[in-house]
Amino acid sequence: MPELTKAEPRRAAKKAPKRKPTSGKTRAAPSAGRGRLVIVESPAKARTIGRYLGAGYTVKASMGHVRDLPKSTLGVDVDDNFTPTYLVPRDKSKLIKELKESVQKAREVYLATDPDREGEAIAWHLIQATGAESKPVHRVVFYEITPDAVTAAMANPRGIDPDLVDAQQARRVLDRLVGYKVSPLLWKKVKRGLSAGRVQTAALRIVVERERDIQAFEPVEYWSIDAELAKQVGAEPRPQDIFRAGLQRAHGKKVVLDNAEQAEAILAALQGAAYRVADVSRKEVQRRPSPPFTTSTLQQEASRKVGLGVRRTMQIAQELYEGVDLGAQGTQGLITYMRTDSTNVAASAQLAARDEIAQRFGPQFLPEQPPVYSRKAKSAQEAHEAIRPTAPHRDPASVKPFLSAHQFRVYQLIWQRFIASQMRPALLDQTGVDIAAGTRDQISRPGDPPFLFRATGSVVKFLGFMAVYQVGRDEGDAADELEKGALPPLGTGEDLDLLQVLPEQHFTQPPPRFTEASLVKALEEKGIGRPSTYAPTIATVLARGYVVTEQRKLMATELGLIVNDLLVEHFPHVFDVGFTSQMEEELDEIASGERAWIPTLHEFYGPFLETLARAEQTMERVRLKDEPAGEDCELCGRPMVIKLGKYGKFQACSGFPECRNARPLLVRVGVACPTCAEGEVVERRSKKGRTFFGCERYPACDFVSWNRPVNRACEHCGSPYLVESGRRGQDKCPACGTVVERTPDLAHVG
Repeated sequence: MPELTKAEPRRAAKKAPKRKPTSGKTRAAPSAGRGRLVIVESPAKARTIGRYLGAGYTVKASMGHVRDLPKSTLGVDVDDNFTPTYLVPRDKSKLIKELKESVQKAREVYLATDPDREGEAIAWHLIQATGAESKPVHRVVFYEITPDAVTAAMANPRGIDPDLVDAQQARRVLDRLVGYKVSPLLWKKVKRGLSAGRVQTAALRIVVERERDIQAFEPVEYWSIDAELAKQVGAEPRPQDIFRAGLQRAHGKKVVLDNAEQAEAILAALQGAAYRVADVSRKEVQRRPSPPFTTSTLQQEASRKVGLGVRRTMQIAQELYEGVDLGAQGTQGLITYMRTDSTNVAASAQLAARDEIAQRFGPQFLPEQPPVYSRKAKSAQEAHEAIRPTAPHRDPASVKPFLSAHQFRVYQLIWQRFIASQMRPALLDQTGVDIAAGTRDQISRPGDPPFLFRATGSVVKFLGFMAVYQVGRDEGDAADELEKGALPPLGTGEDLDLLQVLPEQHFTQPPPRFTEASLVKALEEKGIGRPSTYAPTIATVLARGYVVTEQRKLMATELGLIVNDLLVEHFPHVFDVGFTSQMEEELDEIASGERAWIPTLHEFYGPFLETLARAEQTMERVRLKDEPAGEDCELCGRPMVIKLGKYGKFQACSGFPECRNARPLLVRVGVACPTCAEGEVVERRSKKGRTFFGCERYPACDFVSWNRPVNRACEHCGSPYLVESGRRGQDKCPACGTVVERTPDLAHVG
């Protein structure tokens, strides 16, 4: 039978005094010689640390968590101050037996789990599960896995920090109470297999509200008018003499063009107009580097620049942190700990970065003093440093032969971002030119001209940090001024040649759907979750079928909309974004010893139970009506219907349960399969909720594409189809990579 252990919670006052760190037994100074056992989470980490420590140490891996609340029951005694009952999972029983034996043989035990609340809790659970209380137990933490960091940590151990353990235990119990009390209500009122969660439902609410904003959005027409102008050079203008200026004012008023008629009136008035430079302004602008990565900013940039999901990004960062075999250099941890919301940097790392910058780029790229970055986050205390390379001199090119393609790209991002963060700001020369338009007499007189255009341009005067790195942009972000390039040298009073007037119709755009990266950004800005929770939160809403990804965008499903609306209506306080953020702050206060965890749970649980009781009485059962599929079952002849399942809609026989015929709902995209030419390409959904496209004849035909195919042949190489490129209004050829503009008559099917 699995081992059950009942933890005794601390009964502390609401404002708990800071306690001294504790361990299993009164801690003595670490001794030299053999018989020292070190326990870490992963085998890779164990191998790296084992090589550093050498003889006299045995390094074992716990394979992550060793105890948890039971899956089949609540596991929390709410009548006894929320006492949790912890269980050693069956698949960990053999491992725990081996660890117990290792503990009994050891003279001392060192717990070297990750340096955050979760790692602290794992260390505490290891003591309980292995019976290490009878041994001298030392807690060691290191934010980078390098020989110097490991040696220093082993020489300066401490005891288990009870406040960090309490904070993690409070989070686990709180989430269990919400999940195990609300989820059965969803089973009863909607369908079995659904789940609710304190953080996951808040994240779902953000996605749903954005989806509703998009659905309710009504585009508004507007027009712009640009003039393509050239410096008068007495001959055919060169490309560098040509620039564009946008119409800003007409007869002294700001130009707002709501329709084609207004634009045509302006165009008519501009017929035969002369153009003259009215004013030129120049200024030098500093552009400062971004701080080194935190967990969320790394996830965002890895999504923008490498195309990685947040979970995969964290897996790769974990590998880089735990150690990579660098051949003759041995196994080295390449980056510092990757779950952090701090932008602090150790002084020694800054000095090493300055040496690297001076040698690689020159002393002119060094600021006078190492920069200091402050965090906007209310509580940045998960770890004491930002994510950075452990050795700034170890540039990406030098380790590329030892890394996978994705490991290299992520390490390159981290190295470039950190080095850039320690460099001088870039200097830009920005030029603004006001251009008067009208008759020659009108633009020669003092005062406002009939029409005023404006052109801007920027050039880099000093690269600074931009020699190494620039931050990526999300959809909807403003364009970089540098993309406009430089203007030709112009002077006040200079006449210009008009090449053409360019009117353009526009429509306002709805807010973009979230990507995984932009959702992480929103969660952080709203104070929902912490560095260790972003990836699992997104993974959960995808796994439950509440959200799907299409073209890397997150979209709420019909099931997600239903679940969100029920929970928000009947639990408005519990699943409120502000309340979720407040609970995170209270967990931070528990971690810092300012608040006790048991009173915090009592404050939450009483009102929560009242809300739950009301919801059980007032929440109506949702009957998900089946839609006719328009065809009959090939097994029994009864009509097929469209049902809503965990992974979206599917077809099933209306004769269920007598007839259990079911198949995926095929959403056709209007493209013949390019592989077999017999079937059509249809939209499919992976088990993780990601949309892809494949042949309807699968498994007889194995054609797949992550991008939506387009029924248009490539004019360059003859490929029978294109795919959506991910950029608005553009398609590309999957064979030769040619990118083309999408024409209006090529509406996509599906």
